[in-house]
Amino acid sequence: MIDVIIVGAGPAGLSAANVCAKNGLKVKVVDEFMKAGGRLLGQLHEEPDGTWWNGIEEAKKLSEDAQELNVAVECGVSVHNIKQEKSYWKVYTTKGDFKTRALLLATGAAETSLPIPGWTLPGVMSIGAAQVMTNVHRVRVGERGVVIGINILSAAITRELQLAGIEVSSMYLPGKNIVTEDAAKPLSTMKSMLKVASLAPSKLIRLGSYFMKYESLQSLAVRFYPKNGMKVWGMPVHLRKAVLEIVGDKKVEGVKVAQVDVNGEPILSTEKFVPADFVCIAGGLYPLVELAAISGCPFQYIAELGGHVPVHNENMKTPIDGLYVAGNITGIESAKVAMKQGAVAGYSISMDLLKTDVNIEDQLQQAINHVKQTRNQATIQFHPDIHSGREKIHASFKNTLRTDI
Repeated sequence: MIDVIIVGAGPAGLSAANVCAKNGLKVKVVDEFMKAGGRLLGQLHEEPDGTWWNGIEEAKKLSEDAQELNVAVECGVSVHNIKQEKSYWKVYTTKGDFKTRALLLATGAAETSLPIPGWTLPGVMSIGAAQVMTNVHRVRVGERGVVIGINILSAAITRELQLAGIEVSSMYLPGKNIVTEDAAKPLSTMKSMLKVASLAPSKLIRLGSYFMKYESLQSLAVRFYPKNGMKVWGMPVHLRKAVLEIVGDKKVEGVKVAQVDVNGEPILSTEKFVPADFVCIAGGLYPLVELAAISGCPFQYIAELGGHVPVHNENMKTPIDGLYVAGNITGIESAKVAMKQGAVAGYSISMDLLKTDVNIEDQLQQAINHVKQTRNQATIQFHPDIHSGREKIHASFKNTLRTDI
């Protein structure tokens, strides 16, 4: 019997594992990727204070700590089922079945697909795939490409591609359809990007965003948005142009672009071909919750957290005995927040299994406070009103307990 099994060797999973191991628990971490670190492995960006956040180095530190603490980290292992027994959880993996007293799901997030005609052509990839290929595998994704989808994630990764010497000619909206919805609307996209405009490299954009607090001004700005886009890092970002189709015979050769009206409807007489040898599609992220779903854990849809999330409290406990969650499975936030959440889960699990050390309760509360501090200091939020989303899911946990009584 293993004390704790953690599914996911990303920032949340490794942080939780290290806390549990420090408290004397036997810990096993499994991850289907070939290397521990999760999303950290692809992250490289400059912070507002000029320092660089190097995800590979952060992952290395967490992995080295885990090794020193004798945490069993097994990569290339997939979990295909979990089942709660009377006093333990049974975890079914491609490397055998295991029993554990406590189970932490730190499965992270997945990318939302935006269906666009031609998206199955070789050379089309998600923006996250481009990040992994560039920063993890050191593979050049192409010579000249375009990004479809304007959001916080695509902006950050596009900059990483540029730093790697890859030309990204433009960023466009996706063509409007039943799936793309708000992502194809200029006004909705502008509102989401205004939340991070203070980080823009252009003084003009930073100054302009200051006056965009009112709906009327935002609508006016969309109407008079430059037809040639607004340059960020030397690359035009188009709020009034969308990709209608990805073009190519046996591989990507370019995209068909058209101007759009303020509602995202294409103006067909403006169609134009833009050459490219790769295309990145950026639809955003959603919590990866399949394992939590088969556990019997209740869920709630909360837009501020990125979609359906398992019900849990501040301690990262679910209403199901012995089941915990941490990281982006609980809502889309930064790797820094995920690491702090992992620590909370680690202390929470340790307190529940050991039941004797009062010290752990104090450390748990400190860890919860660190999550809040990290969230408050975050320069980028993937979803607006993240604090409201957290309050909703924590209230749902309390309501679930009342219903069970």
